[in-house]
Amino acid sequence: MAGLIALGDLSHSMETLLERIAGQSLSPSVSAIEALEQGCDQLNSWTESAGQGTVPEVGNALKLFEQRVEALTTVPVQPTEVTEKPTKAEEPTKAEEPTEELQEIPDVPVTEPDAGEKSLEQPTEKAEETGEGPIVPQHIRVNADLLDSLVNSAGEISICRSRLEQQVGFMRDNLKEFDETVSRLRDQFRKLEMETETQIRSRYQQELPSDSDEFDPLEMDRFSAMQQLSRSLSESVSDLLNLQEILDDAARKSEALLVQQSRVSSDLQEGLMQTRMVHFGTIAPRLRRIIRTAASETKKKARLNLRMTGGGDQLDRNVLERITAPLEHLLRNAIVHGIEKPGVRRKLKKPAEGQLSITVAAEATEFVVRMEDDGAGMDLKAIRSRAIKMGLLDKDAEPPAQQLLQFILHSGFSTSKTVTALAGRGVGLDVVNSEIKQIGGSVEIESETGKGSCFTIRIPFTLAVMQAIGVMAGEHRYLIPVASVSGVARILPADYQALFENDKPEYEFAGQRYTILELEPLLGEPTTPLGNDTVSILMIKSGNQRAAFRVPELLGHREIVIKPVGPQISSVPGILGGTITGDGQVIIVIDAGPLIRQAMLTGARPAAPMENIDLRPPKTLALVVDDSITMRKVTRRVLETYDYEVMTARDGVEAVEQMRERVPDLLLLDIEMPRMDGYQVAEHVRADARLRHIPIIMITSRAGQKHRERGKQAGANAYLSKPYKEAELIDEVKKLLNKGSD
Repeated sequence: MAGLIALGDLSHSMETLLERIAGQSLSPSVSAIEALEQGCDQLNSWTESAGQGTVPEVGNALKLFEQRVEALTTVPVQPTEVTEKPTKAEEPTKAEEPTEELQEIPDVPVTEPDAGEKSLEQPTEKAEETGEGPIVPQHIRVNADLLDSLVNSAGEISICRSRLEQQVGFMRDNLKEFDETVSRLRDQFRKLEMETETQIRSRYQQELPSDSDEFDPLEMDRFSAMQQLSRSLSESVSDLLNLQEILDDAARKSEALLVQQSRVSSDLQEGLMQTRMVHFGTIAPRLRRIIRTAASETKKKARLNLRMTGGGDQLDRNVLERITAPLEHLLRNAIVHGIEKPGVRRKLKKPAEGQLSITVAAEATEFVVRMEDDGAGMDLKAIRSRAIKMGLLDKDAEPPAQQLLQFILHSGFSTSKTVTALAGRGVGLDVVNSEIKQIGGSVEIESETGKGSCFTIRIPFTLAVMQAIGVMAGEHRYLIPVASVSGVARILPADYQALFENDKPEYEFAGQRYTILELEPLLGEPTTPLGNDTVSILMIKSGNQRAAFRVPELLGHREIVIKPVGPQISSVPGILGGTITGDGQVIIVIDAGPLIRQAMLTGARPAAPMENIDLRPPKTLALVVDDSITMRKVTRRVLETYDYEVMTARDGVEAVEQMRERVPDLLLLDIEMPRMDGYQVAEHVRADARLRHIPIIMITSRAGQKHRERGKQAGANAYLSKPYKEAELIDEVKKLLNKGSD
């Protein structure tokens, strides 16, 4: 109907050939399979031409196909040929026989029915039992842009939920403060009642003789008014307690609803992400056609083996579309430059047919595609010569083989003397590298002369939600996916320093050895020197690489919604994406795999801790201990205004727990606190060799000389009375810190 008669004629001829094979009137030989494949390739070529608005040049292609089919009919039918093992020369390839492909690639969609087929079988059986007609499952086509928009909207819902969780958590913390404040108010009010009654009785007994017949002061109207006021205040305290219980119950129900909403949101996101996933095997026919075409044009033989392991049979549709072209380029490049001609391979005692294999796997947070060939491998001498000529390498330099191989990814780099339209069309592997980098991936190259080459493409997973651990590096916060973390350890600074006595510093964890690396230099952050605090180490595993990262501070575990950061940032090695915190800040999510590989490639090893020099002036850390939330907030605001780092504690016990983790440079103490008062905290600090050097300022409403003396005996260096003046506090702080530095 479209006037492309040749396409119809060739299709009919192929259909006739298939029917004869199915009817066992023609043997399913290797030649028959090759004829069908050649016909498919011809149809594909003509269809592409027609799609571009050009009438395809038919030539004698149809005549040659019919002659080839005619030649097949002269071979006698051998029904047992299907089960016999073919000869070496005519051995059917796994790339050519669908039956072998099914055995080799069990995860390819054609091997088992999909969800749609399964859902069709079950309703059909049920319909037969009830006597009703079969129920056909409904399928709809959804625009890809709409699907992406829905995934983004689901991510925004999770971000809003995260903010709500943060707000509810904040409310919960303040409810605890509220409860403690009401309890303190109730105790203070009870003491006030007792003190007032005592003073009235004492004054009456001093002023009047014992035989006076006047009313007892507790019976006077003025005391009755005070008693009524006292009772009213007591009722107000009870009302506050009831309000606190109501708010606490509301917060508890809100938390339960958020947990439920979190499950629903996660299911929604997983479902939407699953709809974007496609099987990698869907591009297998296209890749096999590339190999057949390239092998035919170069008079070579090659076959493709496709293996899928570790759940790596599915990936995001957008990612699959982006990596298809680079894979085609690598396959063509392998056949043209890597695989030798059959005669040469026989002399090298290799099979005449070249072996190409693509292995697809899922490792931690990465989707890994390995493309291997058993060809001649890379010519390192030619690569070195070309790199020197392009000014990429100094003449006297002797870089390792791994570093030399990376040069072929540079723009315009090629060792070919002639430019062919088949292998790259004059475009080097830099285009492949650029395309992979734009989706946040990386390309690694391995080669052994005479044995072949291996290209490893690593692409970060496209996940909407993941679990991550927060870390501080320099002055910035980062997140590391939990999937790549094998464990967390804390060791003493002296033990960490002792590890550097070995040539290759390693840390043993759960029976495995991890190479020690410093996270901050790999992120471009200034290195934090070792202090007196314990050293936090994250064990990271990515593929076959293992490393133990020293991190200055761990910030805990949390669920995050990962967002794309754009091609400019995602192309930087080590960046998986970004996320938005509950308070609206953007935090980078680290992909530790590329960082480890970069460190291993460059041979970077961390400097010994004693050599760490931090040129930044460190912030002074002050610990404010007070049971009053108002005083904690006011003191924190004053100190942060003068660029001090501030921690807070509600009482002495909480302060002692915090000082086990971090040693402050300054301690500001209230005296009257529950569980452990200021005197006890000061005595504890002075009795601990690790803490006794800390200057202590007592800030309290007890202004008497007796309390001042008691504070000095406990170890206080300064004593301020509430309410204090801001300038007075800062003067005392600077005076004590300068004295300590002297």
